[in-house]
Amino acid sequence: MDDETAEIELLEQNLNKTRQISQRMTSILSSFDTRLVKLEKSILPLYNSTQVLTRRANNIESALLKIDEVASNQEGIAAEEALILRGPQPGQFNEYKDVLEKLNASIAFKSLDRDLRDTARLVETGAKKLTQLYTKLVAEGSSGAPPNGPEFVLSQFPTSLKPGLIPLITFLRTLPLPPTHPSHPAAPGIQSTLKEAQKGYADMRGTWGKKCLEIYGRRVVDRAETLDGVVAGREFGDWVENLLTIAEEEYDLLTELAPLSSQSILTSTYSALLSPLISLFSSTLSSLSALIKRSLHKYTFLALAAYASLSASQTRWDELMCKRAGRKDNELKDGLHSIRAACLRSFPEFLADIRMAALGKTGELSTGLADFTNSTAQYVERLPEVKDAVAAALLTLGDGNWKMGEGVQVGKGPKTSEADEQTIIEHYMFDVINTVLASLQTLARTNKRPAFGSVFLLNNVSYLRTRLLVQPSTDIASLLSKPSQDILNSNFRTAKAGYFDSNFSPLMQTLQEDKDKSKSATKEKLTRFFDLLEEVAERHRIARVLQDDQDGRETVAEEVVKLVVPSLQRFTQRNTGKEFSKNPQKYIKMSADEVESLIRSFYAEGDSKQPAPLDRTQNNLLIQAGWSR
Repeated sequence: MDDETAEIELLEQNLNKTRQISQRMTSILSSFDTRLVKLEKSILPLYNSTQVLTRRANNIESALLKIDEVASNQEGIAAEEALILRGPQPGQFNEYKDVLEKLNASIAFKSLDRDLRDTARLVETGAKKLTQLYTKLVAEGSSGAPPNGPEFVLSQFPTSLKPGLIPLITFLRTLPLPPTHPSHPAAPGIQSTLKEAQKGYADMRGTWGKKCLEIYGRRVVDRAETLDGVVAGREFGDWVENLLTIAEEEYDLLTELAPLSSQSILTSTYSALLSPLISLFSSTLSSLSALIKRSLHKYTFLALAAYASLSASQTRWDELMCKRAGRKDNELKDGLHSIRAACLRSFPEFLADIRMAALGKTGELSTGLADFTNSTAQYVERLPEVKDAVAAALLTLGDGNWKMGEGVQVGKGPKTSEADEQTIIEHYMFDVINTVLASLQTLARTNKRPAFGSVFLLNNVSYLRTRLLVQPSTDIASLLSKPSQDILNSNFRTAKAGYFDSNFSPLMQTLQEDKDKSKSATKEKLTRFFDLLEEVAERHRIARVLQDDQDGRETVAEEVVKLVVPSLQRFTQRNTGKEFSKNPQKYIKMSADEVESLIRSFYAEGDSKQPAPLDRTQNNLLIQAGWSR
């Protein structure tokens, strides 16, 4: 019990001590709190002042940073403006391009503080500077002296300029335009600038193409006056093909180098580019047409060859000069109509010239070749070279409509099959040959000396037959129908028979038997025979027979010998035994062998086409015949 009381007392003592300690601690804490309140009241104004200063410091720092940023931007803008205004310098294209791209991006996203209109003007200025560089490079590739050698050489755009042009064109095609950037303030101005640059491109390249072709065009016209017609016509065709080649090359180059690559703008640019070339073609064709019209008979084959060449180029012209350029005018087609009209005129006029050659000529004529015989042979020989053009023109003219002045109405016939083309050429050839033969016969009949007329006819018909049938130099046989060949052969036989008849029939008639077989009649016949033989010999000294046809002369000589010599032999044999004269040699002036030699000498090849000098007797004979040297 005492122990428990003692413990309780001890506990109470400890509790009192603890209470006292707690009271002291509470007192201390209360003192701390009072002091803290006082401290807070002392520090709060300072804290508030410090916060204001800190905020001001931050504001000042932010303002300084902004000022630095604005200053830096202004320096960059000034540098960019200076770069844009200066234009692209060598080696700085990429830098120039980057600046323009940055400016375009700033307009698109409105990320710069500068005025939008100023930025747009700067972009437009940069585009103009780039197009100026583009125009300069194109002008450099379109200048200088064009090739002017004997053969045309295509002048390619310098490949050394393309490495600088291609990146430039690629960037120009990315610039804002109204169709792609309708809200971009610089788009209309840029489009106008590029259009002007592209127009300049068309002018420069078109002028350069004309410059390359012009000298050859003049050469074609100049040479056409002296050159063979077919060759000259084909040269013109080659020149037109060269023009089309240039046009094709320029179209490909345009699609590669044009800043505005839309098809509609390409078409209009290409059309403008072609204008100088078309002008050159028209003037060259006009010069050739004027030359042909001035002397159609002289330049017939120029017209035919030019017509064939232009016809062959028609499809290519339609594609390159009309379809690709969006043009409706077709200068080649118009030129074809003009040339074709000349070709159509040439056929009836050629026949009319042949007929006219036989009119108004009477009296004595040369026994040599008539001019129209030689020209006809040359004409017919050249036709295979322009067969297609001849067939096309004749089909247009109409079968038989080339017979002007013979009551035939000229009209137009439809084009048909290839067989009809062959047929119509054969018909025309028949009429040409028939007209020539008729004119030759007319001239032979009008000769006052039939013997000379027969030589003239034989020489001309034989020459025509040899050139066209026997020894043709071209494939003329394919154009001659059987009736044409038959009429040549028939007229040759007739002409030869007429020659024999007019020159040797009188000889043969003197040797014919008759009722009067007296010695005087025999003497008279022999005298008459040798007198006529002398006249024939003298005639053949003047008039050469088949002068340029050795085989023909040998054939005729053989036939004349077979005609005359056997008759003379029979006559002399029949009258030699009758002793018609005490001196037969007085009347039989030459033996049969000598007569044969004399006849063969008529057809011997001389050293010159001119007859030998004549003595007085020969001159008297010439005067009687109406001839003169």
